[in-house]
Amino acid sequence: MPVFELRREDFSFPPPHLADPSGLLAVGGDLSPGRILEAYRLGIFPWFSGNDPLLWWSPDPRLVLFPEKLRVSRSLRQKMKKGIFRITFDRAFNEVIRTAAEVHREKDGGTWITDGMIRAYTELHRMGYAHSVEAWTGECLVGGLYGVSLGSAFFGESMFTTVSDASKVAFVTLVDWLRKREFTLIDCQISTEHLQRFGAEEISRTVFLRLLETALGDPTLRGRWSLS
Repeated sequence: MPVFELRREDFSFPPPHLADPSGLLAVGGDLSPGRILEAYRLGIFPWFSGNDPLLWWSPDPRLVLFPEKLRVSRSLRQKMKKGIFRITFDRAFNEVIRTAAEVHREKDGGTWITDGMIRAYTELHRMGYAHSVEAWTGECLVGGLYGVSLGSAFFGESMFTTVSDASKVAFVTLVDWLRKREFTLIDCQISTEHLQRFGAEEISRTVFLRLLETALGDPTLRGRWSLS
């Protein structure tokens, strides 16, 4: 199937089902907040390395986690009860996204969290759509994650840890928080064993888009999030 080229002045996307077998749908456009939000609403997300053009994806199948199906090991629950990490929401978004980029660059030799992505998601955070979860030991940030919220859906983007289990505790805390606020869907995008151990599962693109449409009918919880 052809990969579609986007125009900078037009925020429209081709239908997601026209993506190629790898999930690649389109190339080009820009990382303006309006385009990124429109992409998420359509089940599309940006993902590319620093040397690539802007690439937009809608994979089939899609990895999702339904908050009520979260699985947490006994050992991790015990660690959470000990209060080893202090968890906060939206206290250090810029530090979280920049540290995630640095950790992935050191670990993988590169990162999709480019300077352009950092600027774009920082602006989405300022607008009240993008959120971070931080894990601290004292005043040191040791793990975290960030993503975008629309309706009752949360779109996870990246997580990092510099201390064992810090990002896991941040993730479980977030999922529990989302469940209590009746979020229906956490988009994990691409399948990983790590997230599947938490109960994430693959569903078809068709089912994902149907669930997403329903989730987008719920109000968006914009602004700064807090654990309290």
